[in-house]
Amino acid sequence: MGTLAVLNASQLVTLTGPRRPRIGAEISQLAIIRDGGMLIRNGKIDIVGLSDEIEKKADDAEIIDAGRRVVLPGFVDAHTHLVFAGNRLDDFERRALGETYEQIAAAGGGIWSTVEKTRAASDVDLLAQAKKRAQWFLRCGTTTVEAKSGYGLTVHDELKILRVIRRLNQETPLEIVPTFLGAHAVPREMSADEHVNCVIQEMLPRVASEKLAEFCDVFCERGYFDVEQSREILTAAKKLGLKLRIHADQLTNSGGAKLAAELKATTADHLEKTDERGIAAMKTSGVQPVLLPGSVYALGWADYPRAREMIEAGLAVVIATDFNPGSSPTPSMPMVLSLACTQMKMSPAEAITAATINAAYSLNLGDKIGSLEIGKLANFSIFDCKDYREIAYWFGFPPMHSVYVCGGRCVMSRAEEN
Repeated sequence: MGTLAVLNASQLVTLTGPRRPRIGAEISQLAIIRDGGMLIRNGKIDIVGLSDEIEKKADDAEIIDAGRRVVLPGFVDAHTHLVFAGNRLDDFERRALGETYEQIAAAGGGIWSTVEKTRAASDVDLLAQAKKRAQWFLRCGTTTVEAKSGYGLTVHDELKILRVIRRLNQETPLEIVPTFLGAHAVPREMSADEHVNCVIQEMLPRVASEKLAEFCDVFCERGYFDVEQSREILTAAKKLGLKLRIHADQLTNSGGAKLAAELKATTADHLEKTDERGIAAMKTSGVQPVLLPGSVYALGWADYPRAREMIEAGLAVVIATDFNPGSSPTPSMPMVLSLACTQMKMSPAEAITAATINAAYSLNLGDKIGSLEIGKLANFSIFDCKDYREIAYWFGFPPMHSVYVCGGRCVMSRAEEN
């Protein structure tokens, strides 16, 4: 890798700050350098400062002219279901005609319809579909994602999905953190307790021995896996060295946030129904909430997570897309920023922090990505606007100019597309 110099940023949004997730007033502090620039050597950020100062030290550098645009760390999407087959257009239409999430699932739609399609797909087909979606994320300014299994629900198919995620990591510019979600739903061919036993006795040992996942997740919810079943799975995963995430309190206030606190999980995700006691428990144990307003929007619901209360309680809030075929078919973090601001009353600065540095820490990558600081990987995006607030203000399309990953490699440029 050579030397790159990024010059003439209207705002270089560095997010320089404490070496930990940001809480309280810190969430609003973006450490913006106006007329900023940065020097990148061997894929890592070497100098950050005023553009004029950087230019003086850029004799041997390839110049990237930001053209008075905003430069931002690459988005870190900390909750996605990236690998699956097909779509759920029938669910989408039925929901538009008034059917509920539960009614659609009971009629054979929902998660189970994607499971059937994913089981029937070969690893080659899954990889091809996922590669296409990886490009969608990059075009929205996302350079790192967490990706879950969970649409296989058998030993063979869960391992198939995780192996596809591993290949995707190797064969695309998108950085992917794998999560095992074997307890995403109860298979039709067995009871919940039988599946819990399968996850613990058969799936988890294979996942751990092949090092296919960094995290284990579980859908802790009425009709899926209750608190005790979720505790059994996550405890077993922790013993095998996996870090913990949990789908918590999405449909009901079922105790998922409290369980995440009890087990000291890295994150509790969704949290639409979490109350003040769940918020307090997460604060005590240092659990990061991952809020997914895209799924509330796409399902046509009204109960968004209590982001303001979580921020005021001192939680290091994260926002993510929940990209999946059923309840949040969007890879667009700019759209999620808009929803965070309009529906959860987060400020644009808070939303940026939640989608970059806080998200990076939720994946144990905060020392490498998530901000534009000396020594970090040069994963960044240039947005076709002059003020970072425009990213959340203009909605329905990603206002991208170009995207750089892997230490400054350009993977998307509007100039090239035109």
